[in-house]
Amino acid sequence: MIGERVKKLRQERKMSMTELADKAGVAKSYLSSIERNLQKNPSVQFLEKISTALNVPVDSLLYDTIEDKHIDSDWVNIVEQAMESGISKEQFREFIEFNKWKLNQK
Repeated sequence: MIGERVKKLRQERKMSMTELADKAGVAKSYLSSIERNLQKNPSVQFLEKISTALNVPVDSLLYDTIEDKHIDSDWVNIVEQAMESGISKEQFREFIEFNKWKLNQK
């Protein structure tokens, strides 16, 4: 359910319902009704505002892909930020390998 995903992501970010509503520019009462699954069909505009405020893709509100793979949403955000900054996959792999090597040197 969308409401359960929104609530979980909000809580992972340690945001109150009021903080999320303010940051997204939506009514707290409507957000509450979504989280409690009283309203089950939010608009695309609402989902875009919430996903932006939570810094997640809209898909993560619609599908269980993150939970299915047991990937912490913070990791997904880090990878997305790396992609947006222009880091290539190879550079990211090299960084990981360097850190593994560095840890083994201790």
